[in-house]
Amino acid sequence: MQTCLQRTETGIPFEGGIRALCWKILLNYLPLDQTLWETFLKKQRQVYSQFLKEMIIQPGIAKANMGFSREDVTLEDHPLNPNPDSRWNTYFKDNEILLQIDKDVRRLYPDMAFFQCPTDYPCQLILDPQNDYETLRRRVEQTTLKAQIVNRNRSGVTNVSSPGKSLNLYPSNEYAVLPCGTEAHWEVVERILFIYAKLNPGIAYVQGMNEIVGPIYYTFATDPNSQWKEHAEADTFFCFTNLMSENRDNFIKSLDDSQCGITCKMLSVYSMLKHKDLELYHKLEEQNIKPQYFTFRWLTLLLSQEFLLPDVIRIWDTLFSDQDRFHFLILVCCAMLILIRDSLLVGDFTVNMRLLQDYPISDIHTILTKAKELQDNS
Repeated sequence: MQTCLQRTETGIPFEGGIRALCWKILLNYLPLDQTLWETFLKKQRQVYSQFLKEMIIQPGIAKANMGFSREDVTLEDHPLNPNPDSRWNTYFKDNEILLQIDKDVRRLYPDMAFFQCPTDYPCQLILDPQNDYETLRRRVEQTTLKAQIVNRNRSGVTNVSSPGKSLNLYPSNEYAVLPCGTEAHWEVVERILFIYAKLNPGIAYVQGMNEIVGPIYYTFATDPNSQWKEHAEADTFFCFTNLMSENRDNFIKSLDDSQCGITCKMLSVYSMLKHKDLELYHKLEEQNIKPQYFTFRWLTLLLSQEFLLPDVIRIWDTLFSDQDRFHFLILVCCAMLILIRDSLLVGDFTVNMRLLQDYPISDIHTILTKAKELQDNS
């Protein structure tokens, strides 16, 4: 086990489920003492089942009953009640978050069929026909915001769509919902993110979190060990939560300019570049190419949008196994710049921005080797 936790030239092997197992340890989910695993996992998966009951099934049952009885609409609590403690107010706010999550997870790795395919282990608790409740799937299908649909992105920009489009949210080329009794992998990811948002109201859901949870879920849901694969949803939730506990400040706009915020981390990339390659640093400064133009996405999403999923997973092998993983991420970003220095030094602003926003090198081994070289020479 010790060997698999060490960063190697080729990454953590997939065979035998070693990668999924290592990630669970490296993300501080599984205890190092293997004798504790069985009891620990049983408890954690029960906890997650309880989350599903409290945050999806029970509210869904309550909503399914609304409208059948006038008792649900009272002078104290009604659909227009602005009181933050109102059940209706909570329901409508949850719907705003759910619609944004749903929109984002349907677009998760569109070049891959995986997330569109049905899972071999649909959540029986959710699909139990004896539970007559409003599922997340039904909430999305039935939700109609009469006046407008509001979407907020990470930069705080609010997009308002025209009224009447709420029942036709997705273009025909996006993922279709599978028949009752089955679940697509993206629906599982949607549920994970919704539970996370409910449990973390201070941050809730921010666009881009889907790009963080996606590779973790994919790794666990493709585990060749069926006993682990069956519980990919719960295990992904807790690993994602642990990773976000280290990375969440990047998603909180009010912290952007603080010492722990994303602005400081973006400037750290340029600070390191200045130390490692002064000529390239001055070139980017002269062209007024600010780090936020490209490193915001690199750092916040852990490079998940810069490379193909298998390459992202390989990068994450190295990040997760480094004791100071987010400092190593800055080293990787710096390495990416230095590896294309010749092109950047001769390019104008437009050419260089295109290079940085659509990174040209796909050889992950070269990038990681350069980052390790920078680390060793620090």
